[in-house]
Amino acid sequence: MGPTSHQAGAAGRALTADRPDSVRNVVLVGHSGAGKTTLVEALALTAGAVNRAGRVEDGGTVSDYDEIEQRRQRSVQLSLVPVEWAGIKINILDTPGYADFVGELRAGLRAADAALFVVSAADGIDGATRMVWDECEAVGMPRAIVVTHLEAARSDYSQMASVCGEIFGADDPDAVIPLYLPRYGTPGPDGHAPVTGLLGLLSRRVHDYASGERAERDPDPDELALIDGARSRLIEGIIAESEDETLMDRYLGGEDIDLKTLVDDLERAVARGTFHPVLMAAPAADGARQGLGTVELLELVTGGFPTPAERAPLTVTSPDGSPRPDVVCDPAGPLLAEVVKTSSDPYVGRVSLVRVFSGTLRPEETVHVSGHGMEDRGHEDHDVDERIGSLTSPFGKQQRTLGTCIAGDLACVAKLTRAETGDTLSAKDAPLLMEPWAMPEPLLPLAIEAHSKADEDKLSQGLARLVAEDPTMRLEQNAHTHQLVLWSLGEAHQDVALERLRTRYGVQVDPVPHKVSLRETFGAKAAGRGRHVKQSGGHGQFAICEIEVEPLPPGSGIEFVDKVVGGAVPRSFIPSVEKGVRAQAARGVAAGYPLVDVRVTLLDGKAHSVDSSDAAFQTAGALALREAAAQIPVHLLEPVAELDVLVPDEYVGPVMSDLAGRRGRVVGTEQAEPGRTRVRAEVPEIEIGRYAVDLRSVSHGTGRFGRSYARHEPMPPQLADKMREQAEKGSPVT
Repeated sequence: MGPTSHQAGAAGRALTADRPDSVRNVVLVGHSGAGKTTLVEALALTAGAVNRAGRVEDGGTVSDYDEIEQRRQRSVQLSLVPVEWAGIKINILDTPGYADFVGELRAGLRAADAALFVVSAADGIDGATRMVWDECEAVGMPRAIVVTHLEAARSDYSQMASVCGEIFGADDPDAVIPLYLPRYGTPGPDGHAPVTGLLGLLSRRVHDYASGERAERDPDPDELALIDGARSRLIEGIIAESEDETLMDRYLGGEDIDLKTLVDDLERAVARGTFHPVLMAAPAADGARQGLGTVELLELVTGGFPTPAERAPLTVTSPDGSPRPDVVCDPAGPLLAEVVKTSSDPYVGRVSLVRVFSGTLRPEETVHVSGHGMEDRGHEDHDVDERIGSLTSPFGKQQRTLGTCIAGDLACVAKLTRAETGDTLSAKDAPLLMEPWAMPEPLLPLAIEAHSKADEDKLSQGLARLVAEDPTMRLEQNAHTHQLVLWSLGEAHQDVALERLRTRYGVQVDPVPHKVSLRETFGAKAAGRGRHVKQSGGHGQFAICEIEVEPLPPGSGIEFVDKVVGGAVPRSFIPSVEKGVRAQAARGVAAGYPLVDVRVTLLDGKAHSVDSSDAAFQTAGALALREAAAQIPVHLLEPVAELDVLVPDEYVGPVMSDLAGRRGRVVGTEQAEPGRTRVRAEVPEIEIGRYAVDLRSVSHGTGRFGRSYARHEPMPPQLADKMREQAEKGSPVT
């Protein structure tokens, strides 16, 4: 990239934008530990937004400022860090790299116009990062790659740049090429030579960071030889993406293409998402003002990444689903914004991070809040007008006041009490709706109970806020097991949710074993006699009934048939017998699980003119059902789920083997897309409680799955006996 003047964002003031082309929105993507947060802090230091690496005026960090993140030393939420460079406001969206927090990553992708993929020179590229690259490629999002951890003894920039070309440039190797080569200093005692500068392949200049601040100079002969050895491939890659079809012929004919033409073509190709340069970066050393490669990276973002105005028009509808004209990025256009993150502040209340796509958002104005299409996430459709509070720009723990937020920019909005992540904000007299972005389904269950009566009183409100903030978390009140279940993406996701519930909302909960909805049914026809006769002074109790029970096909429920003749059981008491039978069926007859799929036929009975009653015949009906169950085997039925597993081809064998170990039956496999296979299987639900975690392990983080209820079917006898023993001891089935 060509040199650009440095106009640092002044620390302590809110950065504002007056037009969309002065904004860049970029999201950082990469696996946990790749160095994204460290890179954000290095960029903020170079841009003058912090007084030393990662610090703002109050002494806090610019990213990972949340107490949970500091305790865990890991990003668990999306963070916005605005900086200014060359008169351009750059909204840097730092995302967690751990798979459990992929919802935060997807929110960052939604809010951004380009992505920086951060890869470690020491650790390589994981499968999950490859998948995100493919997703970005599918929608044409512009991308660049930043190689970090150059200081590690085992790091090798050249090798990592080559790996990036092989993985990210599989379809077009000439579209993923380094812009710079490393300049190495004197090797240390371990033999590892530190990177002290960059060799610019286009400019043929050396960018030396050895002094702690970037300095440019001409290369010496050895450095020039390295530059010229790699420069031709870069130029050919840039020219191949040029809109000037004559440029390649001119270059191959020996013409020396001027630097400005190459830089302009490079920036256009990056903005179109057809060329993906590889750069390197490292944090600033103690006392240094600039981290290695941070200036070059900021120049790429401001010069090569697209402006919000270059984003394709957005398709919108009215809240009722009727079509509306596509919306473009225009500060004077109709208001259209989206809540990309929701959080709670103990002093301010709910704070919504909003991306404005059209129009201008102003403090204290009334907007229409619309949320539709998120019922599967536990969010009911809603349409309401709300008056927003102040607009602020976040910077670490600070919130800096903004006057307005124009199309293309991001801001935090206070006092939107009804808005949830994924909701659309628009003008109250012209409401619009954006389709919510795709979110992974939470598939790891955690059953919880309030720790105390005081916690129980606050539990409902705390959980509602938690789910409103995080659309990848779902709350379920299971009608069959009577458990309160929090569904999440993984164990770390669960832990953070419970910690937030405790520290932010003051609610302590206890995890309890998660139950599956087992059922019981008769294995054969049986008869039972219920006799309830008591006489202990005063009014007595008398009721006798005889029933026959036979199994029915799955899904039949409980069927009650009256075949009493001759008035042996008075007509007024036959509903009482049925009521008693159904009540006992709901309680179970063997292990305490509901009885299903049987026909109960009332054949005969006896009554007393004085002592018979509704209650007596209810008791007799229940006794008759229990006696019938004692005569024959009672089968335990377990729920079976249909799994749809999508994995890379190389993991199909391990996945199928793992499913077989869970008593699963593979019902089909098919090629879903190049290099990925869909495996469909039926597996008992009792075997897949932790499948969200286990599949990640088996597939090295590259597998995905969905699940749906298929049916209940008989449990193997030896396992059923174990379940009955646990039920007798009072232990829950998990």
